[in-house]
Amino acid sequence: MSTTQSKQSSVRELTLRGAVLGGAITLVFTAANVYLGLKVGLTFATAIPAAVISMSILRYFSNHSIVENNIVQTIASAAGTLSAIIFVLPGLVMIGWWSGFPYWITVAVCGVGGILGVMYSIPLRRALVTGSDLPYPEGVAAAEVLKVGDTQQGAEENRSGLRIIALGSVVSAGFALVASLKFISNSLAHVFKIGSGGTMFGASLSFALIGVGHLVGITVGIAMLVGLVISYGVLLPVRSAGMVGSEPVADVIPAIFSTDVRFIGAGAIGIAAIWTLLKIIGPVLTGIKGAMLSAQNRKRGTTVDVTERDIPIQYVAMVVVASLVPIGFLLWDFVHDTSLSGSSMGIIAVSLVFVLLIGLIIAAVCGYMAGLIGSSNSPISGVGILVVIIAAVMIRVTYGDADASQSAALIAFTLFTAAIVFGVATISNDNLQDLKTGQLVGSTPWKQQVALIIGVLFGSAVIPPVLQLMQTAFGFAGTPGAGPDALAAPQASLISSLAKGVFGGSLDWALIGLGALIGAVVIAIDETLGRTTSKLRLPPLAVGMGMYLPMALTLIIPIGAILGRFYDSWAERTGSNVERKKRLGILLATGLIVGESLYGVVFAGIVAATGKEAPLAILGAGFENWAELLGVVLFVVVIGWLYQRTRTTASADDSSGVDDSSAIDDTQTR
Repeated sequence: MSTTQSKQSSVRELTLRGAVLGGAITLVFTAANVYLGLKVGLTFATAIPAAVISMSILRYFSNHSIVENNIVQTIASAAGTLSAIIFVLPGLVMIGWWSGFPYWITVAVCGVGGILGVMYSIPLRRALVTGSDLPYPEGVAAAEVLKVGDTQQGAEENRSGLRIIALGSVVSAGFALVASLKFISNSLAHVFKIGSGGTMFGASLSFALIGVGHLVGITVGIAMLVGLVISYGVLLPVRSAGMVGSEPVADVIPAIFSTDVRFIGAGAIGIAAIWTLLKIIGPVLTGIKGAMLSAQNRKRGTTVDVTERDIPIQYVAMVVVASLVPIGFLLWDFVHDTSLSGSSMGIIAVSLVFVLLIGLIIAAVCGYMAGLIGSSNSPISGVGILVVIIAAVMIRVTYGDADASQSAALIAFTLFTAAIVFGVATISNDNLQDLKTGQLVGSTPWKQQVALIIGVLFGSAVIPPVLQLMQTAFGFAGTPGAGPDALAAPQASLISSLAKGVFGGSLDWALIGLGALIGAVVIAIDETLGRTTSKLRLPPLAVGMGMYLPMALTLIIPIGAILGRFYDSWAERTGSNVERKKRLGILLATGLIVGESLYGVVFAGIVAATGKEAPLAILGAGFENWAELLGVVLFVVVIGWLYQRTRTTASADDSSGVDDSSAIDDTQTR
């Protein structure tokens, strides 16, 4: 027995307590990610905060180990990532096909797609993790956190990190609560004329968006700001020229943004996603070829260490083939009582092939992108757009001519099929990061892969009721009966609109083309910057998101990115324990997101129970102007205090003597 094998057999790794703890963390982070994704179209990586929480709790138990903590963060990370399925499923409500989210069907879609994503990531591990030089920024950063936390000094750092997460969570939730009481306003919105047209200004005073900006980094933040300027500074005034006057400007401008400008942004997102995929197809194929050669060498007698043992490939193949049964049943069940009943065998067969083959390609592409730029920055929503367009074209060609009722059913069927593939994509986007972390800390791959399946099952159980709660309490923008606080669900709205366009809806493809042209110019600028500078970039997908999302959501994210850059610059100037100080900033940002998001879930429950849009309001009409002023002042003061408090905590911990200068910080690669 090798030294590694002996060491692995003496430590606890895949344990019941680890699975239970991972499941508990999953409940929190998945609910937070669902709310955040529906509100702003972005989710946050959960690996590092999950690792910190796990180490802080398991240290009170005997025989805990670094690999057991890795299992916990693997479960929580997989479940949190699966919440990105919300980028597609709400589309079925938006088009009026579903009135809510049927629990077991939603569980099955998430579960089958997620497990298939785990299976597809297993043969890719050797190609894209052990057999490549991809940086895996978040996977490496999580491994460094686990390594530092496995020391006595690291235990103190974990306590500091947990306190920072708790502080950020409590403060952000408290601010949201005060806003619900109407003592302050947490949003600003104004529409004004520019010549014969106009534009609008909006800002959501959201601590969660500050946290998102900190996590995505300055490059993405600036790119989103550029997209915002293009949409609100150029496109909206131009598209609204001559239309202001006969109708109130407050009615015209928001309508033009919804019907015109956001689809231009969709075109920019689409071309950016295609460009990203074209750039990485070659390296993906090279990596898979290398994995096949490695497998042949192992068959010739090469000893496989315990840290290289995956779930046997024959079991993987059996699960993939067996998944055809539940997928086929889900597709049949979806259409059997519709206008497609009796003529659906062709589209079901095509969809099965689509899920299996396109799913594998998407798994490889998403895994590579995650390894290259990190899970948080991987353009998963752009991939989702391409998946829906390809699925819609294939299903339309297969079915042929369709009347109005059949077209409506085909649109819904396309979204349902795409949701399964999206489950594959989201899990593959995260799994290889977790497997990279496992490689660096000495975990057993097959045990991690089992943990990934456990995480998928936990997430699949949690996502449907949270989705239903959001639908009941707020609704989704654009759906009948949606109130002023309706959740934007931007990707789901965009994807459903694109599906309608393919099946002959009212989508103006000229707007998509204009957006694609703008996106092509941004791509050219980004490529030029990449060849002529070492640091400056303009990520095309981030620019497209800045063009597509409402300013109220977009504006605060770059501000968070700038604050994060200032904080990181301070950490670098101190010259000691730089990476640990930066991690505390990441944990503060995570706390800001989790606190506000969880409050949003709780508030949704109160709204659903009372049937009132503002059940906690104490102050009413007549206080709006003062509420806006107080909201801005309190927001700025509290954010400044939080970052100063984090800096004080980081400086006070310098005496712990932890030297993590070799750690790799994922935010620097974003």
